[in-house]
Amino acid sequence: MERKAAASTEGLRESGAGRARDVLSHLRWPLALKGSLLAVAILALLGILAFTATREATTTRREPAAAVRPVAAAPKPAFTRAEETYIQALWPIHGDVERSAVRLSLGRIFYKIDDIGKADLKTRVEAALAVFRRAGERLQALQPPPSLAGAHEEYLAAVRLFQQSALETLKMFDDGDDGHLLAAYPVSQEGSDKIREVGAKFWRDEFLPH
Repeated sequence: MERKAAASTEGLRESGAGRARDVLSHLRWPLALKGSLLAVAILALLGILAFTATREATTTRREPAAAVRPVAAAPKPAFTRAEETYIQALWPIHGDVERSAVRLSLGRIFYKIDDIGKADLKTRVEAALAVFRRAGERLQALQPPPSLAGAHEEYLAAVRLFQQSALETLKMFDDGDDGHLLAAYPVSQEGSDKIREVGAKFWRDEFLPH
């Protein structure tokens, strides 16, 4: 009887302990869930505060820079009478060179897309080469003032590059290799860049900044 009573008492204790564990587990889960949600909320709040503080600091740093007014560039000095005379003499030469360079470039493009044949392209190349050679002679006859001597040499170098490009293109009519067109392109492009640099100094309305 005593053993049965002891076993009965032990069973009651185990069943009571099991129920207690179940109750505690049900109590702990809502607390753990609430704690997790609370932690997430705190992290989100800290993130918002950190973002706000960073934005305010960035705005504060930018305000002085925004308050600084850009200093207007000083106007370029007017050309002297000698410079104006040289630029006016260069203008018709520049017009001939520019038109021939554009016509030659378009001729190469039209040839590549089969819009013109080799005979038409050769005519364009030979005409452009004659213009470039004549322009070189006219440039050498000019007497630039010392202040424009460097620009004069740059323009003369550009015309010589156009001549070199035209001569390279003419080689394709001797050996039939269209690869000369590819070789002539960068030379012509370098000449165009040089003329643009010089022209931007002399004729500011024609070569507007990008």
